[in-house]
Formats: sequence, structure tokens, C-alpha cells
Amino acid sequence: MNELIFYQFFPLRAFVDEDSEGIVEVKNWIPHLKKLGVNAVYFSPIFESSYHGYDTKDYMKVDERLGTNEDFKEVCDALHKEGIKVVLDGVFNHVGREFWAFQDVIEKKWDSPYKDWFFTNFDGNSNYDDGFWYEGWEGHFELVKLNLDHPDLRAYLFDAVEMWIDELGIDGLRLDVAYMLNRNFMKLLVDFAHGKKEDFIFIGEMLHGDYSTLANHHMLDSVTNYECYKGLYSSFNTHNMHEVGYSLNRQFGPDDWTLYKGIPLYNFVDNHDVIRIATQLIEPKHLPLIYALLYAMPGVPAIYYGSEWGIQGSKGMDNDDDLRPRIKEPVENTLFDYISKLSEIRKESKALKYGNYIQKVIQPDVLIFTRECDEEKMLFAVNIGDAPYTAHFDIGSFKGKELLQGKEITFEGGLEIPPMTAYFIL
Repeated sequence: MNELIFYQFFPLRAFVDEDSEGIVEVKNWIPHLKKLGVNAVYFSPIFESSYHGYDTKDYMKVDERLGTNEDFKEVCDALHKEGIKVVLDGVFNHVGREFWAFQDVIEKKWDSPYKDWFFTNFDGNSNYDDGFWYEGWEGHFELVKLNLDHPDLRAYLFDAVEMWIDELGIDGLRLDVAYMLNRNFMKLLVDFAHGKKEDFIFIGEMLHGDYSTLANHHMLDSVTNYECYKGLYSSFNTHNMHEVGYSLNRQFGPDDWTLYKGIPLYNFVDNHDVIRIATQLIEPKHLPLIYALLYAMPGVPAIYYGSEWGIQGSKGMDNDDDLRPRIKEPVENTLFDYISKLSEIRKESKALKYGNYIQKVIQPDVLIFTRECDEEKMLFAVNIGDAPYTAHFDIGSFKGKELLQGKEITFEGGLEIPPMTAYFIL
């Protein structure tokens, strides 16, 4: 997990319109992905669904809007050929109303052999006047909650995962709403997948709470770091680096009470559920700097498709279509070049992938920390203000190469950081 740099697609929007070629269009993006330096692609849902992918109809079949299972296998093979891992969205907490087994319950009611795959009650009625009540996901009755303790349902879902591994060739799963997913099912799924592929990757969607309850040696490799997601954009917008600095120290600092030391959390500045970072940030000049911090902090960086060239997008009242646009061709600009350089720096740095986190200076506009692993020490400094800042901190004489600009920097106790600048000094 520590070796990866993720790129997220939302296929049911990115590759779907009247003149789309479907999922095979991903192959046209591979040169772009290679230049960007990513080595893992996370696909939001690709299986047959009624609308957005999280309302699954059939776990065994790629959504016909994207193509066929064979088309996706072709994409997987092309990505693997370039050393890029493939992670799919595993949506196991709920299905859509058109899921084949739930349709059988609608038709046959209590006579359906699948009625206990869901949380049903035939003494009530649903919002859809089905003649029975069922539990929906967080009050969304278009999403039918699954009874993951049912052995036949578990067997069906494990058969699907086995097919995804054996026939499609996937390398991992991001578990949707892992924060509320049946823990017993999750553990059995992890053990099952690792029995098929020892280095299979598991990432869980988690919003709040103790991330180590899911990300640990027995369960998942990683979870989504929403705490630092909020801390990142908020710190930049309020010129208060104390917020993200507090979270980083709390999560990865040197103290014994540090929460997630050694756990490679999945870090991001935006995704398919939140406002695009180019829209979220008040100051456009902060855009490259927030990516610099994303790559420097402990954990694994992830990029949401289009954001690497600064695409805009806000959440709508009734849908998130603006966050999940159709994009026919990738764009390469100065922001793309900057992030590509960050990927290059991270790939070559053991300290950035595995090192500790020691905070050296924190001011409203300035954050400086070191990442150290074995014999390598990386010093990261960012100044998001409009004026230069000279930082004084206890590090002794320090001489190194600033990797973004390729220049030698020597200082003794005091480091001057120009405005709107990030430094990676090795």
C-alpha cells in the first residue's frame, strides 16, 4: 500500500454518453496516467446498476453502459502491462431495488427463497407499496440493505469476488460505507480474498471515529482519511495550518498516544462525493501547494480524475453529476506537470513512503516537518502566505537538494521560504 499513488475514475459518468466507447476508453488515458506517475487506479462502481453504480443489479456483469466483462478485462490487462494495479469499488452493504434477488422477493413475497437476504417484514409496507417493509440504507429506500450474515448471500458475493479476481484480474477493493459494513462479513471477505491473492488490497470508506478499528493487521490495509481531507482545505482557506498540523501530529506524530503510526491511510483532497478542490479553495495559487502537502504527509496520495488539471465541480441539491463529469480526453497543463513531479519525488523517496512524522514549525501560513526512514531524511516546508517567511527551528546545519526546483539549499537553524512555495529538501 505504501508504494502506491492512486487515481480514481467514476466510470459511469466519465465514459458514458451517446458517442462513448465505454470502459475501453481507459486505455487512451494510460499515457496520461504514466506521465502523472500513478501506479494504481481505483474505479468507482462498474457493475450492472440502475443509475449511479451504488444501486447494484448484478454483481457478475459489468454495466452495459460501460461495455462487457471482456472489455473490462482488456482494460485490466492494459493497465497491468504498464505496472498499474486495479482496485474496484466493493458495494456490499446494499443493492438497488432492481437487484435480481430483491425482484424475486417483490414478485413472490414470503415464498421467495431470497427473502432473508434482506431485512424484510411482511407485516408492514414500503414507500414503494411493495406489500412488505424492508430496511433501506440510511433511509434511502432505493438502496436495499443486505443481510450479510446469511450464508447463501455471502457465498454469492464471494463467488462474485472470486470471478473479479480470477477472470477480470483485479488487485484490490475499496469497501463502500465500510464504517457501517458488517464486521464479520468484512473479516471473512478479507481472508477469502487473501487466500486467492496474498497481496490483495483492501481500503475502507470511513468518515469519523477510530480508523484503526478497520485499518490494522487483521482487517483492512487502509481507510479514507476524511479527518485530514477536511483539515487540508480548511487550513488553506482560513490561513490556519494549525488545523491540519494538529491532525497530522495526532495521527502520525512521535508520541506514544499517536493513533495511526505505520498505517498507510488513503489521503485525498477531493473525490466523487465532495466539492472539487479547485472549487473548494478560495485562493487558486494554493492549488499546487495543497497537492504538495498531500504528497508529503504520511499515508498514500490519491487523485480524482480531472482534478490534476484543475477541473471545477460543486455538489448539487439533488445529484452529484457536476462532480462526476464526462471527460473525453485528459488535459496536461502546469498543475499536471507539478503533480507529476510530486509523484516522481515520492516514488524515489523511502522517507515519504515509510518515514516518521516530526513537526518542526507551525505558523498560520507555514508548516515544516521532517520524514525520516533508515538513512534518508526529507524536510518538507510550505508557505501559503503572500510574504516570505524565515523559519528558525532545531535541526542543526542542514544541506540538501530542493527536489522541486533542483537547487542546493544550505541553512543553519533558519530557513527562508518564499511566498506560495513548497520545498522538498533531501
